[in-house]
Amino acid sequence: MAQIGFYHLTRSPALAVLPALLGRTLAAGKRAVIRCATPEQVQELDDGLWRATDPLWLPHGTQAMGHGPWQPIWLTVGEDIPNGATFLFALDGAEVADLSPFERVFDLFDGHDEAAVASARRRWVAGREGGHELSYWQQQPKGWARRR
Repeated sequence: MAQIGFYHLTRSPALAVLPALLGRTLAAGKRAVIRCATPEQVQELDDGLWRATDPLWLPHGTQAMGHGPWQPIWLTVGEDIPNGATFLFALDGAEVADLSPFERVFDLFDGHDEAAVASARRRWVAGREGGHELSYWQQQPKGWARRR
């Protein structure tokens, strides 16, 4: 079963919080796949991760770049995991049918969008019913607070 962390974004968009989370992922020796909702979001993330300053460098790739097995971070709208990632970052309610390849899942959702919050609640119930270990993190003025 996967550990699923729900990240309730209230102060920053996903692109602003991902660099720190991805930096910790790479520092732990893990690989990540980021499942985006749209191809436009893949492009926005690709551009944004190259400009990230903390950490300074987040090596990543997309289908357009190729070389999936070499990429520590893979950006996609599909279910492909060419880099063997065990950490999944799901953005904006991107559908994830099979969690079995992942040890950790980061479900980031916009706390100002009522539909996104309702969708996250449905994913929480499905995760609980699936026997996964769940945690809920809410963005604070400085950092994150674990809530119950």
